[in-house]
Amino acid sequence: MTARTGDIEKAAEVLRAGGLVALPTETVYGLGADAENPGAVKRIFEVKGRPPSHPLIVHIADAAQLDDWVRTVPEPARLLAEHFWPGPLTLVLQRGPRVPLEATGGLETVAVRVPDHPDALALLSAFGGGVTAPSANRFGSVSPTTADDVRAELGDAVDFVLDGGACQVGVESTIVDATGETPVILRPGGVTREALEEVLGRPLAVPESSPVRVPGQHPSHYAPNARVVLVDPDRLIAEAEEAQRRGHRVGLFLPAAHTGTPVTAHAVVEVPASLPAYARELYGFLRELDRRGCDLILAALPAEEGLGLAIANRLRRAAGPRSTA
Repeated sequence: MTARTGDIEKAAEVLRAGGLVALPTETVYGLGADAENPGAVKRIFEVKGRPPSHPLIVHIADAAQLDDWVRTVPEPARLLAEHFWPGPLTLVLQRGPRVPLEATGGLETVAVRVPDHPDALALLSAFGGGVTAPSANRFGSVSPTTADDVRAELGDAVDFVLDGGACQVGVESTIVDATGETPVILRPGGVTREALEEVLGRPLAVPESSPVRVPGQHPSHYAPNARVVLVDPDRLIAEAEEAQRRGHRVGLFLPAAHTGTPVTAHAVVEVPASLPAYARELYGFLRELDRRGCDLILAALPAEEGLGLAIANRLRRAAGPRSTA
């Protein structure tokens, strides 16, 4: 599904007027504002309830525009942009003069990416500038992967929702600190560590924390209303049944290896064996278990390879500091 031309034009008009537009990307829906309008950018923080020190990502229409938004582009950053844009990769670089400090959380670095969604690219081209766009949800809650998710969570706080169908990646972009000659992965996401390492010809670190502030670093993030608990895979079904006996309304992420296994739980979602399919459905599963009235969600982490690294990162953040049973 793609948006109608008239909707693209309407969304661009809203951005020019300083309004907020929920726009589809390949990762999740973003809550967009004119990146060069400090007042519009501040409104994003107000609508989301997001701390003003939490930086935003600036979305641009083409890799050729990168130099317009940052001061310098080290060679590794240029190489990554050439290989992965448009796509779910965000590069952190030194802020250029076009980017207001309101968009960077007061930092002299800025996060930039080119999204890989036809409607997002059409909107960016029609608008003619950069668009700051964190996920279109309340701060810390589950990211939206459909226009209906946005409407259910933010309602009329958004001036226009550009409906481009369901997101195809389903987890946010990978964020790479590319300010120096040795890039570092600050947030695993839709581009895998293995793919980045292959292009750069070197291993990349994925530190648990970083002095560089980026989206998604809050100890509790991507979280449903139900409490999320991570359990050893061998104990998952037994823990779910025990929690159900204790009176919890248990939602269970049932691994593909146990598909069809009878389980005593309030609600069960079957996890796809394919990591791309799992990533695409992850936030939808969390929202579904909330809708079904679960108060406790039990899940096991996938192997942290490929997109499994991003999925595991999101589940840990959803669980928060008390992440294990």
